[in-house]
Amino acid sequence: MTPIANLRQYCSTLAGLIRLPVAPLRFNTSLEPTHVPQVYAQFTRRHPRYKIIRSKTMGAALIDVGDLNTREKYLDEIKGKNNGAYHAARARKRGYVCKEIDRNAYVDDIHDINISQGSRQGRPMDKAYTEKRERFEVLSNFQYYGVLNRDGKLVAYATFGIYGNFGAFSQLIGHRNNDGIMHLLIVDVVCRQIGDGKLQYIMYDTYFGAQAGLRQFKTILGFRPYRAKYSLQ
Repeated sequence: MTPIANLRQYCSTLAGLIRLPVAPLRFNTSLEPTHVPQVYAQFTRRHPRYKIIRSKTMGAALIDVGDLNTREKYLDEIKGKNNGAYHAARARKRGYVCKEIDRNAYVDDIHDINISQGSRQGRPMDKAYTEKRERFEVLSNFQYYGVLNRDGKLVAYATFGIYGNFGAFSQLIGHRNNDGIMHLLIVDVVCRQIGDGKLQYIMYDTYFGAQAGLRQFKTILGFRPYRAKYSLQ
């Protein structure tokens, strides 16, 4: 591709990003005075490749749960063959359940999940995952969820941080199978947050930085790209 073609593609991409809907995401330090400002700093630092923008501003993958208002409306948004609600229902029919967990009660299962694959999304597993942890810290602004099979074994888990008017998945990992366990995990967490009625948005990292398969996964679960504007209170 010529330099001019590269420039045109860059300008086209930038124009598309500017046209994205804007989501005001507010961090509230009172939820956790140490951790919340740290995450704010991570989300607003300069992008490693595009220095003129902040890290998680352009193309943040969000669900506007405040606009959806009810669980039924969310499930209606992601219904249909091969969409998120379909796969979540399939997992339930196969005996999987999602619930809030104490990770320290599933230390062995979590380690089994973490080492079940040498790489994910084209990247080797980080050392922090491959080394077994005997104890997990519990943060006051976090919720911890897991999917269990019929035998009560943990097969997937998620950590979900609440930062202000939005919450975000910081870990989302499970055994690879075709039973829809990851769909069930996300759908259930989103439905619980809608039921609580305390959040406006739910984030799952960024949209355009993900590989095609992960981007499709986010799409069928209702996540859409936004231009995030962060503030710290």
